[in-house]
Amino acid sequence: MFEAESEGLAALAAAGGVRVPQPVCAGQTHSHAYLVLEYLELNGGNKRAAEQLGAGLARQHRAQGNYFGWHRDNTIGSTPQTNTPHQDWVAFYRNHRLGYQLELAQRNGYGGSVQRLGEQLLAGLEAFFGSYRPVPSLLHGDLWGGNHAATRNGEPVVFDPAVYYGDREADIAMTELFGGFDARFYDAYRAAWPLDSGYAVRRQLYNLYHVLNHLNLFGGGYGGQAEHLMRALISEIRA
Repeated sequence: MFEAESEGLAALAAAGGVRVPQPVCAGQTHSHAYLVLEYLELNGGNKRAAEQLGAGLARQHRAQGNYFGWHRDNTIGSTPQTNTPHQDWVAFYRNHRLGYQLELAQRNGYGGSVQRLGEQLLAGLEAFFGSYRPVPSLLHGDLWGGNHAATRNGEPVVFDPAVYYGDREADIAMTELFGGFDARFYDAYRAAWPLDSGYAVRRQLYNLYHVLNHLNLFGGGYGGQAEHLMRALISEIRA
């Protein structure tokens, strides 16, 4: 996990979009694993930092790969995240994102309507893309409000990534899942690279991955939230 996180931070740093804490070293003792990072004194940021973060994320997304996925697997939270390279984004997202989480949910005892709705959604996944053809952008992969901040001089910083090459909309969608991003962030991002008109619907599709992951990690009300999202998405397929 720590070796993959270190490589992810290095990849984000090389893209030159948003600052990250530089990895120092990773390793293990007889009883512990560790990751040492550059120390940064952080605060909550300001309006200028929000604008810089939006513009920087757009620059990061301009760093593109030759396939969807990554050269190694990593984790999303503590859940394994499979990044087997694929040329087809829809197939990648079906097999290695939603499909994987649904299989894990089945093993964790979440069958019934979660699985029935999941099967219907996976079967109709192509309907959400139409003429939209995402390119393999370098993603942070776990960009919620707790994984960004700013240095004392106002420079935005991101950390704790789950890096892979995917549709850039997936990063933007997660910023909206739990909140924590200023409107200036979105304005700056869209000024640098406007989003496709179908994003409003695909946002739910991409956030379903994280809701299912939270179901598998924490249980509770995430099952109902996942079912609600899947019903809404299936209604889009039928419309």
